[in-house]
Order: sequence, then structure tokens, then C-alpha cells
Amino acid sequence: MIHPSDDPRRRAILSGSEFGERIGHARAVVDGDRVHVSGTTGFDYTTMTISDDVMEQAERCLRNIGAAPAEAGCTFADVVRVRCLLPDRADFEPCRPVLCRCFGEVRPAATMMVCGLADPRMRIEIEVDARRPATAG
Repeated sequence: MIHPSDDPRRRAILSGSEFGERIGHARAVVDGDRVHVSGTTGFDYTTMTISDDVMEQAERCLRNIGAAPAEAGCTFADVVRVRCLLPDRADFEPCRPVLCRCFGEVRPAATMMVCGLADPRMRIEIEVDARRPATAG
């Protein structure tokens, strides 16, 4: 669901997830032709379950992320930056093929950071920035 703000160029896309409500953030923010998608984890937000497998978490992250750009009028092909956050650097290599399937042809600027995440079950968090095509509303 898209909520307008006082600035017609800026709008929030909410997922309705427990995290967004509890923390008070949007799944994504559309700001003119830019779409900023919040850090997204491998949780299935409808059941609030998460796999123990980092590759499954990465795949779920990308499925969760995909809905926000689509609602903003763009796709993964419009992603200009991706950031992967992992508590264990060894988990990046197993996730690389999953990320390449999504971004291999797109070639966005990318960063991988090793850091703690909010829940110890989370093994990867991904955030993206995209640029909407000129025809997107």
C-alpha cells in the first residue's frame, strides 16, 4: 500500500510486516525517480518464519524485496545499488549464485558488509536502491 506524504514526489510503500510497524519504517520510499528499499531479511513475513539455510534466506530476501520496486513501477533491472549485510563473511560465497541470478546482467554497484543483525536467526539482509524508468508513475 502506498501512502502519500506532503511532498508529492515522496511516498512510502508499507509491507504491513511486524518489523515495519514496530520500528516505524517503510518497506521502501519512492523519492522522485529513486526507490530506496529498506534492509530486507529472509523472513516469510506472512508466517514470521525463517529458514536456517543462508541460500534460502537470500532467495526469500529477494522475493521480499521484489514486491517494493514493482509497486513503485520498476524491476530488478532498474536496481543501481545493492548492499548485502551478513554476520558471517563465509555465508557470502553460498549466496553469490543467488545474487548473480538476480543482478548478474544488471551490474549494480554493490557492497558486502559483515555486521551483526537484529535477530540471531538472520544470516543475511539485503537492501537495494533503484531508479524508476521515465514512464513509471
